[in-house]
Amino acid sequence: MLISLADVFTSEGKDRRESIPFEPDRVSYMGNSYKICEKSPVNLIFTNIGIGKILLQGQMRLVLEIPCDRCLQVVHVPLALKFEQEIFAPDLSGQVESGDEQQNFMLGYELNVEAFVKGEILINMPVKVLCKPDCKGICKQCGHNLNEGECGCDTFVPDPRMASIKDIFNAGKEV
Repeated sequence: MLISLADVFTSEGKDRRESIPFEPDRVSYMGNSYKICEKSPVNLIFTNIGIGKILLQGQMRLVLEIPCDRCLQVVHVPLALKFEQEIFAPDLSGQVESGDEQQNFMLGYELNVEAFVKGEILINMPVKVLCKPDCKGICKQCGHNLNEGECGCDTFVPDPRMASIKDIFNAGKEV
């Protein structure tokens, strides 16, 4: 959804409030697509803070369905987004310092709300998602969820430093 900000850019000291529904049902992150279960409207405040500069403030809440990184069980992850960013008029964008981030969400004097919010979601995504802090994960042999109980697979891992001694004992049994 595009919002024209020409009136805010041209009137110093002007502010405007908007509440916009966030349309997408899924978010892509690092090659995966996650379902958005719940979402609130995006509440935005645009304030002119100088010639060709707007302070964009806003907030939004959403809940994503993300699989646990250990056992793959679906986890509902709430995200509370709060953002504050300066945006510049297109004719002043050349004066922005090279260290500042690009404004890929601006098309002329229009703000692409969906692109901006998706960027904020990506910034706030958790690095690791666990269903619970002590998640046991899945069995490496059969794939059973170990949080539901033991699977019966042999989990003995021999010490690799003892492999040569094991070979000596096995050599005597081959006779």
